[in-house]
Amino acid sequence: MKNCSIGCSVRAAVRGISFAFKNERNFRIEIYIAILVIGALIILQATLTQSAIVVTMIFLVLMIELMNTAIERVVDILKPRKHPYARVIKDVSAATVLILSIGASIVGVIIFTPLIMTVVK
Repeated sequence: MKNCSIGCSVRAAVRGISFAFKNERNFRIEIYIAILVIGALIILQATLTQSAIVVTMIFLVLMIELMNTAIERVVDILKPRKHPYARVIKDVSAATVLILSIGASIVGVIIFTPLIMTVVK
């Protein structure tokens, strides 16, 4: 991979996304939620700034989920037998996804509540 072209790097990244989509239920759920949220941004006519913030949060959650998947796979390779530290590493990695998801949800509530209220009125 040291002398890999940009095209080669992009293909490798797409393989990684494809692997996560096929093998990680939470990643699929997050993708489906992202599609719904982006649809809501369009339907509710969010501002450019609101949209940029929400899309940034979506990509951050997806990125952290991919990192979590990579960390879990590395731990599985290095410690195939049960080891207390392996569990801690996986739990902490999963916690990063949870914390970011909670933060993204809060941002979503802050942005979507006024947008929904204007439609309801």
